[in-house]
Amino acid sequence: MTEVQASMQHSCAIGQSSLSCMELLSQQELELLQSKIAEVNYKKGEIICKQGAPASQIMLVRDGLVKIYMENNSGENLILQIMPGMNIIGLSTLFEGNTVYQFSAQAYLDTKLDVIDSATFRQLIRTNPDFATKVIALLAEYNTIISGRFFCLTQKQTYGRFADVLLCLANRIYKSQKFPLHLSRKELAEIAGMSVESVARIITRFKEENLIDLECKHLNILDYNRMFEISQKG
Repeated sequence: MTEVQASMQHSCAIGQSSLSCMELLSQQELELLQSKIAEVNYKKGEIICKQGAPASQIMLVRDGLVKIYMENNSGENLILQIMPGMNIIGLSTLFEGNTVYQFSAQAYLDTKLDVIDSATFRQLIRTNPDFATKVIALLAEYNTIISGRFFCLTQKQTYGRFADVLLCLANRIYKSQKFPLHLSRKELAEIAGMSVESVARIITRFKEENLIDLECKHLNILDYNRMFEISQKG
């Protein structure tokens, strides 16, 4: 399987940093952006935006962790993506005629956002082709992440999906095989698309097989290669 195919068949909801597009702005454009930004802090659990609410802002995640999800009438959520620091929320609102948020967002951890009105963001896209090209690439990456999740949530077994989540936390957020387990088992279950009971059972099994170790609210992936194999085979 190629690297591209492997990335497409991954249930990880966590994207890479997307604020690198800001490096393509000129000094004048950065000054315009800074003049329009409002800094907002959210506590863990607070709702950042609501599905169906009027959409007129782009949000730059400076620090923290945000879940992007869709709601249904039964109260169940479908996690689309997890946004760590250095990411952008709300790019889909840039589409002409899209006046409401198609998703909800909630702070998984205490989170700091820079909020900018969509009109200013569109202005930067119109006047800076390199910036516009990067934004299009980011939208394509988000679509790839969501497509991969739908594939895995419907095709992979629970062990493969949970291995995906642990590898994503290690690789894309904490950059280490040992990391603090800030998310509860309920939140981990939500990301992996399974029950809390299944998460507890898999954690116990992974510990028994010396795949992971849990100590003082830290999780350590002891055998990365085996965890990756479980992730790929599902």
